[in-house]
Amino acid sequence: MSATILVVDDVDTAREAITDSLRKDGKEVLEAGTLKEARGFLEMGKVDICVLDILLPDGNGLSLLDEVVQMDEQPKFIIITAHGQIDYAVEAMKKGALDFITKPIEMKTLKNSIQRAEELVAMKRELDHLRSSQSSTSKFVVGHHPRMKALINLAQRASEASASILITGESGTGKEIMATFIHQVGPRQQHPFIAVNCAAIANTLLESELFGHEANAFTGASNKRKNGLMEVADGGILFLDEISSMPLDMQAKLLRAIEERAFRRVGGTTLIRVDVQIIAASNQDLKEMIKRGEFREDLYYRLKVVDLDLPPLRKRKEDIPELVGLLLKQSNMSMGINIQDVTPRAMQALMEYQWPGNIRELRNALERAIIFCDDPAIDIHHLPSEIKDTYVN
Repeated sequence: MSATILVVDDVDTAREAITDSLRKDGKEVLEAGTLKEARGFLEMGKVDICVLDILLPDGNGLSLLDEVVQMDEQPKFIIITAHGQIDYAVEAMKKGALDFITKPIEMKTLKNSIQRAEELVAMKRELDHLRSSQSSTSKFVVGHHPRMKALINLAQRASEASASILITGESGTGKEIMATFIHQVGPRQQHPFIAVNCAAIANTLLESELFGHEANAFTGASNKRKNGLMEVADGGILFLDEISSMPLDMQAKLLRAIEERAFRRVGGTTLIRVDVQIIAASNQDLKEMIKRGEFREDLYYRLKVVDLDLPPLRKRKEDIPELVGLLLKQSNMSMGINIQDVTPRAMQALMEYQWPGNIRELRNALERAIIFCDDPAIDIHHLPSEIKDTYVN
């Protein structure tokens, strides 16, 4: 998303010259001729960069710098000054302005300053996104339950060692979220995290997806070489979800690739070496599958260097209030709604329910409740019937 620029100048010709030039460059530009108009845009949170003249009909433009201190998202200010206003420019820089430009304005100088501001805006967005995703993931996996605390400690140590990890647990317990957490806290965080749902790929195509193929390697293959996901994940993490659905012949090929840290594309002869940490997940009992001859024992132990068995939500109910708070925050952001709380009796109902669908079911229940809630807080009558029915008043 590009940065939005607000140009504040009471001289129409000067303001229009700037905005026209910026719009020709494809910039999103807003215009204001007074402090009042500028405040309107700033209060709506629409502005990333503000090009601001100091002397305006209804006051000193620098007053805006004091006002935005209270805002969650503070725009980058570029101050326009006349030659006799250098003291104002110095004051503006002390208040946090990014740059100042003297009149008459050279568009090249202004655009260079705007480009610098855009880079800072983009960097902040990226950092905010990273912090948000790290926070969300951490709160999903960190709880007050002793077993969860032990699992998180084990996951962090395994991430540092880049060991193979097998994550088990019922459906909806957050296995992919745990894998993402491992990626974020470990030394591979700057490299790819590639997630593959083995159950969602046809058995005949799984080898090609993981290892890639040469041009025209098999019927239906493209006439261009395709890199496999294991090659794409080089340096990072390959997350194999629902590993239990992988056919036995593919299990043997995966085992060899993990042990040798190398593989060949389908139809190829060149050995491709990679440095990939493997994280696999399953909601099936792999030991029982081994007994039935449906899963390779050697692959099981190769994956299970570190074993993380996630507890179901019904066995970590003390974490429900924390999870509810996080899920409400996420749902509010994604759905454009502002419901910040849950009534005590609704929370009691959530605590009493057994959650066969685990965290996934909790998220879905809260999203449903938000849709039907017109109050500041979710109450018992907003919850799905199966949860209300278990509530003992």
